[in-house]
Amino acid sequence: MTSSHHFFKLATLTALLFGSAHAIAQDAPEAASGFKQGKTSVESKKFMAATANPLATQAAYDILKKGGSAVDAAIAAQLVLGLTEPQSSGITGGAFLLTYDGKKVNNYDGRETAPSAVDENLFQTSAGADMAFYDAVVGGKSVGVPGVVSMLALAHKREGKLPWAELFQPAIALADNGFAISPRLNSLLAGEKYLNKDDAAKAYFYDADGTTPKAAGSTLKNPEYAKVLRIIAKQGAKGFYTGEVAKAIVAKVNSHPTNPGTMTLKDMAGYQAKMRTAVCGDYRGHKVCGPAAPSSGGVTVLQILGMLDRFDLQANPASSATTIHRFTEAGSYAFADRGMYLADADFVKVPTAALIDKGYLAQRSALIKDDVSVAGKATAGVPDEMKKVARVDVGSPELTSTSHISIVDAEGHAVSMTTSIEDQFGSRQFVKGMLLNNQLTDFSFTPVNKDGSMVANRVQAGKRPRSSMAPVIVFDNKGQLEMITGSPGGSRIINYVAQTLVNLIDYKMDPQSAVNAAHFGSRNNGKTEVEKGRGLDVVLAELKAKGHDAVEGETTSGLSAIVKTENGYQGGADARREGIVLGD
Repeated sequence: MTSSHHFFKLATLTALLFGSAHAIAQDAPEAASGFKQGKTSVESKKFMAATANPLATQAAYDILKKGGSAVDAAIAAQLVLGLTEPQSSGITGGAFLLTYDGKKVNNYDGRETAPSAVDENLFQTSAGADMAFYDAVVGGKSVGVPGVVSMLALAHKREGKLPWAELFQPAIALADNGFAISPRLNSLLAGEKYLNKDDAAKAYFYDADGTTPKAAGSTLKNPEYAKVLRIIAKQGAKGFYTGEVAKAIVAKVNSHPTNPGTMTLKDMAGYQAKMRTAVCGDYRGHKVCGPAAPSSGGVTVLQILGMLDRFDLQANPASSATTIHRFTEAGSYAFADRGMYLADADFVKVPTAALIDKGYLAQRSALIKDDVSVAGKATAGVPDEMKKVARVDVGSPELTSTSHISIVDAEGHAVSMTTSIEDQFGSRQFVKGMLLNNQLTDFSFTPVNKDGSMVANRVQAGKRPRSSMAPVIVFDNKGQLEMITGSPGGSRIINYVAQTLVNLIDYKMDPQSAVNAAHFGSRNNGKTEVEKGRGLDVVLAELKAKGHDAVEGETTSGLSAIVKTENGYQGGADARREGIVLGD
């Protein structure tokens, strides 16, 4: 690529980023950043990539253009996202990756693990109470052993085409030469309370006064991150998990003045990404596949769809009170089961097959009545294999700082990858140009219920915290690749993804319309949540008449969707974030 071409592309992408600067909101974490009008579905014939950041999408596109695989492109995109969207994801975080290699679906688990020295009382005070959330988050105690690099290396070994080191070049060039701070990043910095307490983060993200965020549009360079990437490019994953990079991460985690962690170099060196069996089920003749535990996303999305299967949703508009009622009721029952049964399957018996069994879901669906709501009041069901196992989960405050990547390559192979550092700016610890995750706060803080039963998602050494990440790949009734979708958004991810699938399958929406559609859902938390400012206020009275405690609020999805068409592919990127779709 010529220098002039590079700067032309950078200018074009900067324009895409800044087109909606006026729409930025400053709500906390991870804040909504407005709704960019005018986005339409993108079409291509050969390949397609969609991410939440234009520079990351461009990196993925360039790799695909060179003949790289979907996995190659996802690696390049993730490395750029860690630079340009550091509040959401990065190589010091975790991810779930689903791929379709032309024959089967592969489920890669790159979720973080708890260090070996922790126990179930990690987030308990000396008085035996749960720590306040941000007392737990900020510092080293919340940092899990990162999983992304190991996962990407494993996927590249199995499904990569281009040399590993070549995939690092886009991010290295941007880190060295600089990139324009996006309106979203600037907005989130403006509303952030904890990040500038870390000296390294303060120097990188803020002006000389230490409190004013560097301006949107100003150039940010990150030579430390570039150096880390060069090490990993040359040495492979061991360049991250051992040596100077690992030593710096461990030192940062354990040296926090008020909230240190206990991570060791052995913890880092011992991390291994895992291959799991994807969770697949049928919805109206479509095969829907998502990630297995420790993600709850695959099971819970399939539960919602399975409970909706008996309804003729098309008989009512997508945003009608009837559709919202049925969807949120299904969500309530699914989230009740999620809270009871979903956790790291290496530590806890997870009845995956029983929870998505058609007979069981028919029983759960029969509880949904069109005239009255139980939203927020549902109790967990008892699948046959769990009738002698009592378990309860008191919940964990899973937040929204996450990103999603959807890609299909020239061979028709696909990637759906959701990646996260958990809270906005993670643990607020910045080392070697990277923000460290706070994923351990996805564990339940309380280990034991009042009746003495153990919480499924309690902290345990080496355990992976439960996640709601739900990257999805869908196949038609002939087994052909049909759709790819996924989203950030904390525990709301499950509703965002399930609703998008309903929009695509039931309401035959194009991808952009499907991801842009006004959100609604229930997480069995006492509320029916509807997106503010998107026209749903007209159905609130009807919902309340059915017994819903309906509340309006901002949403923080970052959906993308790619759909196979007769002529190639059609894709859409959520208008609520800065993402774009590119393809040839």
